[in-house]
Amino acid sequence: MTWLRRRRTYLLIIVLTVCIIGGAMGGIIFYQAQKKASAVQASESKLMETSVHDPVSFSPILEWEKDINAVFYEVEFFSSVPFFLDANSESAAAIYRTRRVYQNHYNPPLQEFAGEFLGKRPLYWRVRSMDFDGNPLTPFTSPAELWTSPDIAPMNAPVLVTDYSGMRGTVLLYPVYHWVQQADAKSYEVALYHENPQINENAQPFATLFANMSELYDPFPRPLPNGFYWRVLSFDQDGNILGTWSEPQYYKVSPLDTWEVGVLGDSISHGGGHFSFGPADFEFSYLTYLDFSAINLSQSGDTAQMTRDRFDKDVLPYKPHYLLIMTGSNSLRAGEDPQVVIDCLKEIQHKCLENNIAPILLTLPMVNPDSIQHIFKEETAPDYARRFNTVNNFIRTQVYIDTAAAFVCPDDKLPVKYALDGLHPDANGKKFMAEKINAAWPQVKGQADRLLANYQNGY
Repeated sequence: MTWLRRRRTYLLIIVLTVCIIGGAMGGIIFYQAQKKASAVQASESKLMETSVHDPVSFSPILEWEKDINAVFYEVEFFSSVPFFLDANSESAAAIYRTRRVYQNHYNPPLQEFAGEFLGKRPLYWRVRSMDFDGNPLTPFTSPAELWTSPDIAPMNAPVLVTDYSGMRGTVLLYPVYHWVQQADAKSYEVALYHENPQINENAQPFATLFANMSELYDPFPRPLPNGFYWRVLSFDQDGNILGTWSEPQYYKVSPLDTWEVGVLGDSISHGGGHFSFGPADFEFSYLTYLDFSAINLSQSGDTAQMTRDRFDKDVLPYKPHYLLIMTGSNSLRAGEDPQVVIDCLKEIQHKCLENNIAPILLTLPMVNPDSIQHIFKEETAPDYARRFNTVNNFIRTQVYIDTAAAFVCPDDKLPVKYALDGLHPDANGKKFMAEKINAAWPQVKGQADRLLANYQNGY
């Protein structure tokens, strides 16, 4: 009996050992597979990399690839990488988490939640994209190492991210200023100068604007022949200056420059969409995808009357040969009489012809009242479709490009896949609009030239 008992004991030990080893190996294999899958996610997201030899400051700017489908981002930080980390859900092991990140740059308050680790060993961080309703659009990236050093200067000023390089689609008469905010910043001052304030420290701003977020739409056009410089200063919640002025950036939309084509309209032409992206995110401007350069003379928020009324001061200084005109969406969705919009378009056409400019009207994309209500909490006129169709039917009797035809709209509603907010086409929608313009451009230019010639000849 003793021998049998020993034998059973030995067999039990062997079985338990195999189970333990098998379980451990299974866990290791699972972890390695998870790590490999996460590495693929990390490579796709292109997180900023740091190392012990290439650290960042105790107050760094983290960066990753922009996701044009994201409304905001969720960022998590860890003191060490958990053994099991689900890429599809938040982790209880995170030492800090935030969803208040609306661009692909972030200045985390590391001193507040990770001061004991800074300069000693790496932290780890990961990011995922979120939709308007707070649902994940993507899995979290693989955790990236975040090495820090006290020898690196911390972020001490806003960092400007707007790239007004003069490339196609980036020339806006009504600028939009965009920057990376400091962790403790609550408000901002944007100052505009005729000369570089870094070179001339006594330079005084000719205009000062204020914002409570890290983006500001300039309410005024800036048609300065020599351009201007702009920079940003942050303030904390008590109104105290936070750090120093940002580096200045040069901006120029000069009437002395020659533009063959101008674009006049409202926010659909000014740029932006998908709730979180503005005109400074040029993926959301159809001018970016045109086969030709054009100056953007549009202003967000315009009604048809507002576009008409600013024609003289905003269009005439630039005197483009061709003017693409799209306005009236804000008027019609608010219940304006379509004839009022048509009359405004006629007046703009007449102003063009009187000033040797060839007008080309663009049809208005349909809107989606459900999406507008969901995103903006704004009502849309119940008979909006009739109003839009009335105006578009008039436009199609003129020299025009049918940009509305870029979208198939079941039940007269602009699909969410083309415009999250129901009004401003997203990046894919802007590409489709540009494709319509590009395809029609050779023919419509000739039509516009003949219209202008006939007017000048009194026909």
